[in-house]
Amino acid sequence: MRREPGIPPPAGSGSKGPASCGGFTYLSMVCLIVVTGILAGTAAQSWHTLMKREREEELLFRGRQIRDAIARWNTPRSGEHAATPLADLKDLLRDPRTPHTVRYLRKLYADPVTNGEWEYIRDSSRGIVGVASASGDAPLKRAGFPPGLEDFSGAARYRDWKFVYAPAGQNRGGAADRAETKAGSSR
Repeated sequence: MRREPGIPPPAGSGSKGPASCGGFTYLSMVCLIVVTGILAGTAAQSWHTLMKREREEELLFRGRQIRDAIARWNTPRSGEHAATPLADLKDLLRDPRTPHTVRYLRKLYADPVTNGEWEYIRDSSRGIVGVASASGDAPLKRAGFPPGLEDFSGAARYRDWKFVYAPAGQNRGGAADRAETKAGSSR
């Protein structure tokens, strides 16, 4: 059978031509989709890890801000009021013990890991002395904490990161060990 030049052979004639490339294109597309799926999964996992690290950094920042505010609350100003137990974190926004506006904390921060309430750490004589995250998740950060937070090294859960104010001469861990931890409301 003679063919004209430039005319492809009929399908099924046994000779190779454009009609026989369909299987290769399909296989290439399947491979491309699989590789894209693997890359998307890896990117999602990296994104999750990055977001968890960001929440950890925010937890450290917010916890220190609250701890430092509690320290200022418990440090009496000369000629003003005596140190009194802290009953509610809202009092750190505006000190009810003073006639003029005294702010120890610019806003009440939520727990960045749970986006909810902190667990309050209370002392029977000093009221609220610290906060801790309510999360039982394992942290990514295990070492290399900033000064004053070295006790967090090796903690198994975020809940174990306790931001506690301890008066001068008192061990922070000791205060946390004697204090009760309560979740949610300050009353």
